[in-house]
Formats: sequence, C-alpha cells, structure tokens
Amino acid sequence: MNINKELAKREFVQREFGKLHSPYEKELEFYSAVSAGDIERVKALYTPLAVEGYGKLSEDKIRNIKYHLIITIALIARFCIEAGMSMETSYTISDIFINRLDVSTTEEELSQIHKEVFLEYAKRMQAVNSGNAYSKHILMCLDLIYDNIYSGIRVQELADKLGLSAQYLSKLFRQEVGVTISEYIMSRRIQAAENMLKYSDYSSIDIGNYLNFSSHSHFISAFRKHTGLTPKQYREEYFRAKWTSDHELG
Repeated sequence: MNINKELAKREFVQREFGKLHSPYEKELEFYSAVSAGDIERVKALYTPLAVEGYGKLSEDKIRNIKYHLIITIALIARFCIEAGMSMETSYTISDIFINRLDVSTTEEELSQIHKEVFLEYAKRMQAVNSGNAYSKHILMCLDLIYDNIYSGIRVQELADKLGLSAQYLSKLFRQEVGVTISEYIMSRRIQAAENMLKYSDYSSIDIGNYLNFSSHSHFISAFRKHTGLTPKQYREEYFRAKWTSDHELG
C-alpha cells in the first residue's frame, strides 16, 4: 500500500464529507478529568459511546466500535498511571474491561462498558488523589504477589520480605484491600487460570500444576467456587461465545 496516496485520499474524503476526527483538546480534557478523579466533571463531560468522527477502523460496525473502545481503554489506563495509579492495577483493570468487550456482541453491551470504564478509573483515581490509596507496604505486597503468582508465595514469606510480622501484614492488608491475603492470592490465581483457558491450549491439569494447586481436584474445586464453572465448562463457554460473536460479526 502507498501510505501517502491513501492518506491524501482519506483526508480529502473526510474534509469533503465533514468526517474529521474529534478535537484532540476535547479528548484531553475528558481524560484529564478521569485521571484527576473528578467524578462530577467526568459525568458532566461524558458523552455516550459513538465512533462518528473518529475514523473508520473496520467495515463491520460492532468490530469498529470494539477497536475504538480498546484504544480508549488503553489511553485512559496510561493517563491514570501517569497520574499516580499503580501500573499493575491500571493494566489489570484495562485487561478486565477488554476481556469483557471481546465477548460482547451488541452496541448496548459496548456502550455500558464504555461508561463503566471511565467511572471505575475515576473512582480509583479519586482515592489515589485523596491519599486513600494503598500504603507503601501494601503496594509492595501486591507487587510481590504478582511476581510470584505462578510459583506461589505464602503470607509468612511476604511478611519476611517486607520486614513485617505476618499478623500485622494480614491485618493491614485486610483493612486496605478488603479481603485476606490468601483470598486475594487465590482470586489472582483463578484470574490467571481464566486467561490461560481462554488464550492457550494448555489442559486444565497443566494449568492447575503450573499455578501450583495441590491437586487437579483442588484446582477444579477452587475454580468452580470463583466462577461457578469447572475449567472445562469455562473454556467451552468462552469458545462458544466467541464462535457466536465471530459468526454474527461475519
């Protein structure tokens, strides 16, 4: 493709038909409100999901919306990191919403995600900016858990690495995060298992072993407790939804 020729053609068509991209300053103002945690300003500036004026990324309407929404989520995640949100937290929230939109099949579902993502980031940034974010010890603890999610790490090991007693760390973690350390670690292991079931060909036995579950039955039990499905059912449901979505879009 001759990029210069295509660029000139598209710019001409956009000018002729008034389909220019939305002003950059308007986007910056809105993203800045989100990263500042200014919820009222976000609500005032928020406009329902629409891709007119933002360029066409796909001939398929739903896929075009998804592409634009992924770009939006990626941008706001980085705005919030720059404004002080933990990188791991911001990227994980981004992953959660992108995973949701990946299996969405209607404009209504995508519009709901569009609205939710801004409010979620704005609320969390409000906590960051008001000084109610996680303390240094808890941020370090979360990083250690993330770094050892596959190899496994115990509460006492976390406490030792942070130079705290296990009892004090457990109390502090529960106060700030709202769940116990063990509950948090398990939720992250299940989240990792979900992603592996979706995006890899590993068997559920291999995934359970990789995530250091004591047995395959323990993995199935823990996974069902968190998702309501066995690993096999979860994978089948995901690919059934993806197949349906792909064929509807096609």
